[in-house]
This record gives sequence, C-alpha cells and structure tokens, in this order.
Amino acid sequence: MRRRLRDARIRPGQYGPIIETASGYDTETATKYGIWELALSTDNSSEKNTEKGTENKLKQERRAKVEKLRELGVDPYGGRYTDIDHVTTIRGRGDALGMDAGEMSETERGRVAGRVVLQRVMGNLVFLTIRDETGDLQVALSKKRVKDHWPTIKLLDLGDIIGVEGLLGVTKTGELTIWGDDFRILSKSIHPPPEKWHGLSDVELRYRHRYVDLFSNPDVREVFKQRSKVIAAVRDYLHGAEYIEVETPTLQAIYGGAAAKPFTTHHNALDLDLFLRISPELYLKRLLVGGMERVFEISRNFRNEGISTKHNPEFTMVELYEAYADYNVMMERVEGMTAAAIENLDGNYKRPYGETTIDYTIPWSRRKYADLLLEYAGVAIDDDAAVRDKATQLGINHAKMAPAVVVNEVFEATVEDHLIQPTFVYDYPAAICPLTRRHPENPDIALRFEAFVNGMELGNAYTELNDPLVQEENFKAQLSGQEETMAIMDDDFVLALEYGMPPAGGLGVGLDRLVMLLTNSQSIRDVILFPLQRPR
Repeated sequence: MRRRLRDARIRPGQYGPIIETASGYDTETATKYGIWELALSTDNSSEKNTEKGTENKLKQERRAKVEKLRELGVDPYGGRYTDIDHVTTIRGRGDALGMDAGEMSETERGRVAGRVVLQRVMGNLVFLTIRDETGDLQVALSKKRVKDHWPTIKLLDLGDIIGVEGLLGVTKTGELTIWGDDFRILSKSIHPPPEKWHGLSDVELRYRHRYVDLFSNPDVREVFKQRSKVIAAVRDYLHGAEYIEVETPTLQAIYGGAAAKPFTTHHNALDLDLFLRISPELYLKRLLVGGMERVFEISRNFRNEGISTKHNPEFTMVELYEAYADYNVMMERVEGMTAAAIENLDGNYKRPYGETTIDYTIPWSRRKYADLLLEYAGVAIDDDAAVRDKATQLGINHAKMAPAVVVNEVFEATVEDHLIQPTFVYDYPAAICPLTRRHPENPDIALRFEAFVNGMELGNAYTELNDPLVQEENFKAQLSGQEETMAIMDDDFVLALEYGMPPAGGLGVGLDRLVMLLTNSQSIRDVILFPLQRPR
C-alpha cells in the first residue's frame, strides 16, 4: 500500500546547488530560503580554511551539546542498535516497490545506522544524508513524527552517528528516503569533520588520519574492500590447488630468505637479539623437508629500507612452496592467483593503471634476462667490460662491485621501465641468487624469474636449491658491492637440507603491489590502511 507524501512541503534536493559539500552553503541564498546549519565544519587539511582557534571553538560548542544531551537524559554515545539494514539493501527494497515520485509505502520500513554527512533543516523538517559502509541514503525527520526526539535532533552535528527507522518513500524529486518515526543518537562527533566529504585534500593527513579518510571518502573504503577480495581470492585459489596455509615465526634469530636489511629487536627474558622477518622462506622450506608438500603463508614482512610509492617498511606478501615443481609451475601460479583475484573483483582482464591499460590475459609474456639486457642495454650478460662501460655511462659507481652485481644494476636501470605488460623475466645471474638451483646447461645462470607489471616487480620465484653442500657454499659467499645480501649463514637450514628436501618451486608475490595494480592505486600507501608515518 502506498499514499502520497504529505510531509514533503519542501522537495529534498531542490536546493542541491546551494550545498555542494557538507558545509558549503551560500549564506545569502541559505538565509533567503530559511536554511540553517546545525554546525559548521572545518577542513582539517593543510589548506586550513579556518584558524585553529575557530576549530577549538567549534569543539567546545560540540562538547556543550554533549552535556545538553545528558541533561535531556540521552546517552550521547548510544548503545546496542541491531537489526539494521545496509543502505544498498534498503535501496534494493525501495526499487522493488516501484513507487512514483511523491509516494510513501504504508508497510515497507527501513532501519539504518550511519554517519551524518549532509544536513538541511527547514523549520520543523530536517533532511539528513547518512552514510554507512555501503553508501549514502536520505532520511527525513519531521517534528510531527518524532516529537519526543526533536530536542535531540536539534543538537545534531555533521559527523554524528545516528540510527533512524521509518517508512520508505520517494520524494517529489525521485529521492528514496526513510521517513523516520524513530530516532537514536549513537555517537556524538566532538571533532568537526572535514569540509570536503570526498576526502581530505592533504595526502599526508589522509594517511595519518586514515579513519577520517575512510568515512569521508567512499572511494578509499572501496579500495580496501577490493584489497580484501584480492587476498581472499589468492587464498581460495591456493586452497583449491591443495596448498596448506601455515604460520612461521615473525621474530627470528637469523634473518634470511631475501636481500634486505632487517629490523632488530631484543628479547629481555632470553637476553637475545632478534630480527623481524624479512621473508618466511627458510621456514617454509623446512616444512617441505618435513613432508608438507604444498604450503603457503600470507605474511607481514619488515624491511629496514627506504619509503617510496612502491616500498613500505612493513608489507604483505604471499609466499608458497610446492614439492616436485619448478619455476615454470610458479609462473602458472602467478597467472592463476592474479586471474582469481580479477574474477573476484569484476572479471575485467584489461585494467587501467594511470594512463596505461594493462592486459592480464593468460598467458603472460616470458622473456629471458640476457635477451632483455642485450635488447635495452646493448650489452651481453657475459661481457664484463661492455657491462661496466654501460654502467659508467649510466652513472653507476661499479668499481667495487662484483660482475653479477654490475649486470643487475645495469638491468634495473635500462630494462625494468620497459616491462609494462605482465612479463616473466627468467634465468638470472646465478651469483645474485644463492637460494636458487643452477641451470643444468650453464651454472652461471639461476632458474629464477621475476614477474613485472608496469615496470614494477610483482613476484619473485625459483626452482629451489636443495643440495646442502652447494647451499652452504652459497651462504659463505659474499659478493662485493651488495649493500644487502641473502648470503646469511643459517646452519639449521643447511642441516634441514641434509635430511633431504624434495625438488621444489617457490614463489613470493607482493600482495600490496598486486592490489595497487588491480585497483589503479599509484602508491603503496594507498592500499595499506596505516602506512608508516614520521612522528609529528
């Protein structure tokens, strides 16, 4: 049953141009039409539209409202408010009713909770836009319908979290609305929210105050929802391939498994220096020795290195090992988990990244390291003199570098930026890969690949070395010119190999970077909820 709306003396949205942001009123026009704000808001970005004193005054006014609510016997911080509907659910039910503009259902009700992001008050009628994790919805509160709550409603501010229940209707402008007959304040906002509800304008503040960025910018929340979908898809894909998910130590007595500088800490009870892991690799390989043939871990890793759009000292990766496989199988795993992630998002294999369109259609390109070096640097991988001449041209200080290190420096400088479409670069110089099996026809080449997309390394994989004697010698080798090395002696790992580790393929994929690529996010800090920030 439906009836014509009687309370809609004003059409919500007819003054839309007046209010473009939460507090962007044109004062003259607002006064003309009797529109008043419950509270001004300030922009907490570096632009600072108001002085600090004004902000403090607004906070004091909001604190005073908290006390007024308590005097009215209202808890400003609410309590249990269950059986609520998400905005998307209410919109679906509203669409199903097929109401015309200006109609209200006599039976269909909605119960919603969220943050007030827009408010418009005309006498005894209040229109609010509230936002939950799924979207925005208009609610209308008239003094006639919610008479007992009216004193509380007059104390509302932008940013407050409220609960509203009532009949569904459609305004004359076609806006689905809950016409509330029950109202609850659930959390009073003391600090004025940002003026621009599409998100903070100052990038540093966005990361430093991520909670504000999230509630003011639905697009940011969407990125992290997509991140969750990507990680869930990777996990499900590996479970489907009969992998077992495991956990290995974050605190390690000997760091290893990657070329990186560790963070150091100290265990007081044991009086023992420990390291935050840079990789779970050596522990996962121990599990292969133990007979667990397919294992993976989604791990938080820590590397004491610089911060950039591609690097954060704390990051997430998935690392996996499969007995009796090799790096060719690992290429298939990268393709498979990326495809699974895309299917869990939207199924679109051609995706924008900045101004480029990346095509993730399987199979990806496979290129030899040496061929790419020759193509883009113009030097052969085994021509040390030519490689060093090229390094000099590139401004690389190579005098104290081992030949393989110089080769890789030149490769990174000349090749990686050209690897835009998904590409597996395989067969690396063996000297820089101490954990990798050598090529059976050329011991100077390691059976390793790196996956590149848009010039960025996405994953790293090996046909794993399982010869304990060779592994011990590789650990002892120190290449000159490497600031960071994987040649860290781990006697217990060598002992594990002496018991026998099956031939295997191993892979690590940076999940932060995968999310960056699939969500068109230009910085790794855009896909990490709380990236490391320098203290103020």
